Amino acid sequence: MRQDAVSIDRFYAAPMGAAAARILSGKISDLWGDASGLSVLGLGYPVPMLEPFLTAKRCIAAMPAEQGTTRWSAPGRGVSTLLTDDHRLPFGDGLFDRVIVLHGLEETLSAKTMLREIWRIMAPEGRLVLAAANRRGLWARAESTPFGHGRPWTRRQLTKLLAELFQVTASTHAVHMPPIPWPVIFRAADAWERAGEVLSPGFGGVVLVEAVKRQYIQSRGSAAAPALGAIRAHKGAAALPINQAPKSGRGPDSAG
Repeated sequence: MRQDAVSIDRFYAAPMGAAAARILSGKISDLWGDASGLSVLGLGYPVPMLEPFLTAKRCIAAMPAEQGTTRWSAPGRGVSTLLTDDHRLPFGDGLFDRVIVLHGLEETLSAKTMLREIWRIMAPEGRLVLAAANRRGLWARAESTPFGHGRPWTRRQLTKLLAELFQVTASTHAVHMPPIPWPVIFRAADAWERAGEVLSPGFGGVVLVEAVKRQYIQSRGSAAAPALGAIRAHKGAAALPINQAPKSGRGPDSAG
């Protein structure tokens, strides 16, 4: 059973959740920059990471029907949320340039099916960021937060999950402050983040992996697969700041 959207929204409205949202939105903003002229889709409960992209040509938050939704609107566009089945997205092929998944993978019934739908609705050169609770972090154990529900992931697991359909380009961890609702902690969230990136980069509460849509889906049969070269990301696009992912489909370290 999924968390309900009202509970997640209540978390991000509180000071600790607002600090986490600021860190996550900053990571995605640094990575993708200006979204003007692009179509952006968020899945799960993506609102905290969609805020930097309200200038996009199209910016939609699609939330699972079992979770429910809260009202969220982009300026000049009215209500920009909808309820959907994350295994059958109500969008045409090749529609979105950017896709963000937050609070989506942990409780989906089939992560592979969800990713195949994401691949289908992504445009050529489309770029995807998966944000999920880090199995090794403290936040995955904090049931009072949205990250303490469902299945947490490691960076290695996400990289392997993506390998069939996407080319992983970068990865990092974020939200290093402990999940304790004390003002002294969330007021110093930025200091915790800087310290965590240096002292314990693999233990942030959230693992972030960026990938680019492959031109062809890898064959499942015994016949030779078609060309699997990934479409290059736009020249000069920012990369996640630390823990660069390898060129192969495997994670870069044994820590995950």
